[in-house]
Amino acid sequence: MTEQLAYALITPYSLFKSRTGGIIGRLLAHARAELVAARMFVFSDAFVDAYQEIVCPQGAAPAIRAAWQRYVNESLRQKNPWGFLPRCMLLLFRGPNAVRHLKDDVIGRFTEQPVGDTIRGTYGDLIRDEKGVIRYFEPAVITCPDPELNNQHLKLFADFAARDGGVLAGRIRYDQPNVQVSLVMLKPDNFYRPSRRPGNIIDTFSLTGLRIVGAKLFNMTVAQGEEFYGPLKEQFVTKLKGNVTREIYQRLHDAFSFPVTMADAESMAGLLAERNATAEFNKIVEYMTGVNPDDLSDPAEKATASRTKCLAMLYEGPDAINKIRTVLGSTDPRKAEPGTVRSDFGRDLMRNGAHASDSEQSATREREIVGMSRTDKDTCDVSRIIGEYLQTPK
Repeated sequence: MTEQLAYALITPYSLFKSRTGGIIGRLLAHARAELVAARMFVFSDAFVDAYQEIVCPQGAAPAIRAAWQRYVNESLRQKNPWGFLPRCMLLLFRGPNAVRHLKDDVIGRFTEQPVGDTIRGTYGDLIRDEKGVIRYFEPAVITCPDPELNNQHLKLFADFAARDGGVLAGRIRYDQPNVQVSLVMLKPDNFYRPSRRPGNIIDTFSLTGLRIVGAKLFNMTVAQGEEFYGPLKEQFVTKLKGNVTREIYQRLHDAFSFPVTMADAESMAGLLAERNATAEFNKIVEYMTGVNPDDLSDPAEKATASRTKCLAMLYEGPDAINKIRTVLGSTDPRKAEPGTVRSDFGRDLMRNGAHASDSEQSATREREIVGMSRTDKDTCDVSRIIGEYLQTPK
């Protein structure tokens, strides 16, 4: 079977109504394809003008084709009838016959009967009047059913990805004060196997009422992991010293013909506390990256070494930091409030579902590390991945 690159574009209305998590959950759980990139967009008029011409195949029924063109022209344009910023989320999937499979088996066709077996069946609408004229049309997710036409769509996204896509922070108007941006990162164990889990976590964060203004799928490198979690290392030296003391005492207090006291154990812990902190810190880096820093013979390898996948997202709105932290829950899933992300999806202190910035200062620092700063300094994976795919002989 031919490996293809397919896309799913979550529409502005779906994002506005916080249906994003449910849609992503279905895409990840049921698509026999790998998620390889994610990026937010607000399209320029130039993109919309080009996209509405190719969004629907030439052979489609005239009424459907006209509905598609009208929808793109109205809903994706920044000057739209509803007056809100038309944010879209682009997801790229790679796998065997991914184009047709994603469209037919996961996203689905439009139906005028109330069914929920596909994404469009659940979240999309096609309503006609008594004369058969289409009165309301909402696809929920846009994709391309035709592999040949799909390449035209992908090229268009690649051409506009840097200009029209990336971090959208600061572009939505709010009536309330104290607008903040929080970084949320879905951790690697959410992506070990296909499941609804990432979508369910995103759906839980939707309870905050905040707006998603950034999305990036990335492989955290060892260098990024060490920088991202660096503040914890110094904390571990003092916070974990007591654990080292108790461990030494339990193992040695009766190991000799003379007594080993807690004072002795504490003295020895002073010598081992930093080494213990490094070992515990490396466990976190290994979990986030799939690579233990001690296993790398050349420090230069840290800049690229990674075997895991994370999804970073930016949430914006009034008091965003506290709202996200409340829904996230306590670091320890056993102590987290019921209904929070970590209570429902966490396993232990490290595998606790997701990370979220604990302050505006932390959010700024963390966004820089993962390439989601205000200047959006990342290399735009969407353009790179599409470019490589289109250049590969088919």
